[in-house]
Amino acid sequence: MDVSNETVETTDLRRPLVNPADTEVKPLSEVGLESVLTESSLSYRRRVYLGACIEMKVLSRLALPAILIYLVNSGMGISARIFAGHVGSQELAAASIGNSCFNLVYGLMVRPSETTNLADLRRPLVVPVVSERKPPADVGLESVLTERNLPYRRRVYLGACIEMKLLFRLALPAILVYLVNSGMGISARIFAGHLGKNELAAASIANSCFSLVYGLMLGMGSAVETLCGQAYGAHRYEMLGIYLQRATIVLALVGLPMTLLYTFSYPILILLGEPKTVSYMGSKYIAGLIPQIFAYAVNFTAQKFLQAQSVVAPSAYISAAALILQILLTWTTVYVMDMGLMGIAYVLTISWWVIVGSQCFYIAVSPKFRHTWTGLSWRSFQGLWSFFKLSAGSAVMICLEMWYSQILVLLAGLLKDPARSLDSLSICMSISALSFMVSVGFNAAVSVRTSNELGAGNPKSALFSTWTATFVSFVISVTEALAVIWFRNYVSYIFTSDADVAKAVSDLCPFLAITIILNGIQPVLSGVAVGCGWQTYVAYVNVGCYYVVGIPVGCILGFTFDFQAKGIWTGMIGGTLMQTLILLYVTYRTDWDKEVETARKRLDMWEDKKEPLQS
Repeated sequence: MDVSNETVETTDLRRPLVNPADTEVKPLSEVGLESVLTESSLSYRRRVYLGACIEMKVLSRLALPAILIYLVNSGMGISARIFAGHVGSQELAAASIGNSCFNLVYGLMVRPSETTNLADLRRPLVVPVVSERKPPADVGLESVLTERNLPYRRRVYLGACIEMKLLFRLALPAILVYLVNSGMGISARIFAGHLGKNELAAASIANSCFSLVYGLMLGMGSAVETLCGQAYGAHRYEMLGIYLQRATIVLALVGLPMTLLYTFSYPILILLGEPKTVSYMGSKYIAGLIPQIFAYAVNFTAQKFLQAQSVVAPSAYISAAALILQILLTWTTVYVMDMGLMGIAYVLTISWWVIVGSQCFYIAVSPKFRHTWTGLSWRSFQGLWSFFKLSAGSAVMICLEMWYSQILVLLAGLLKDPARSLDSLSICMSISALSFMVSVGFNAAVSVRTSNELGAGNPKSALFSTWTATFVSFVISVTEALAVIWFRNYVSYIFTSDADVAKAVSDLCPFLAITIILNGIQPVLSGVAVGCGWQTYVAYVNVGCYYVVGIPVGCILGFTFDFQAKGIWTGMIGGTLMQTLILLYVTYRTDWDKEVETARKRLDMWEDKKEPLQS
């Protein structure tokens, strides 16, 4: 039987998938992933096929926007290093060090226009007397995966179709958002570079220092992803607004000591050995960015609030518009108003607040959020300390991962030929970061998918989403790695015209290709961890793999055995490989039925039972 012509109905999941008396069937879009994967009447291959169709649809909606967002965010820093590389090798090395320092902060803070609406997961794949045909997009992934009357391969195929569509619809806008956000910082450094070398150095140092708070806020914001994603999947919609407010309060409070730290940035930079002129200009630039700390606090929580509901595309549009506005305003302040470096800083801060204001306005007025945003509530002030502990685990997980590569760049500055080592390693890291944004987009998508399915009580769908996203990201990363090997002798000239640096980059490209492949798997599994609430566990894994294995091994190979940059990178690969294998093992051994129960208990604990839920 040609299943491609079958339609699927959604009524009672307790009925058999195929009934001899049935004369009409329902479109695939009405089938749930869980029902397809558990439908014993279907062959194994059929179930896998159907489940894959469903899951691929979901993953596409989540992953593609996320990938775009992260690519744009990363691109801003990369473009700055491209311009610095064309100024000279020393300038590229300086920009690389500055970027590495600022990325220490970045780790602390880290869809389409319609929400993903899966069918009732307790309805059958095929039921009698159905005359209306519906699109495949409406099929429930869980119902497809649990429909025993379909063969296993058919279930996997249908599940993959559904999941891939959802995944890419989520990931692409997210990638765009992160790319645009990175582009804002890059454009600021491009304008600073045209003012002079000292201005570029000051902006680079400030960017490196400010990455500390960016990473802190981004990491703490991922706790919203866990709670909101599971609450949304469990249909406890009114709690999403409470979590959003609670997270914003906690992140704003964390921003207060960071504000104090950046207020005294000048003596800190002098203490770190930076030149006085650059330190003075950098501290002034940082002062203009301080209000941006609280923009991060609101932006990342609002962003996760939207992603948990599979609403990603509006953030991409807002970020793209903000980038265009920033470029126009920066040009005006620099070349018309002659405000120099401070004008660049002020415009960058204003641009972030434009993003924040637009997102908040969209959440407040859009009818999509009438059930998830019910206005300000005093309940948001309850459980702040508990939320801080949960978000701190997320922050540590992301910060340790982000700081890892930055520390390796700083170590390269201690090698025999520091300028050449820094330049080559920085160029490869920039390429790796750009490809990493694709995986981070899938990270955001699979986090939403996993948390939604666990909250909805669909263990098979959560498992299927995990492996579908991992497989797709892995295939993309292998393609990227092959491209790096193919263009290994040319890619470095985007950043520099120095032949020696280009040769060093070419020698490092095989190491870069291996890193890209590993980064195609590890971030996706970290996204699963966020969706399940395993942030603290992953933080411990990161500490052991990166800082007990990766960095020490890299130092021994690079300095003791004199393998230079190749030795440092080998250590990094060793740490990342160990982390990836551990996360693969943990994910493979996961009891997803138990995770569903854990998600239910977590939601019960975080929900205030003293007050009735709002309708």
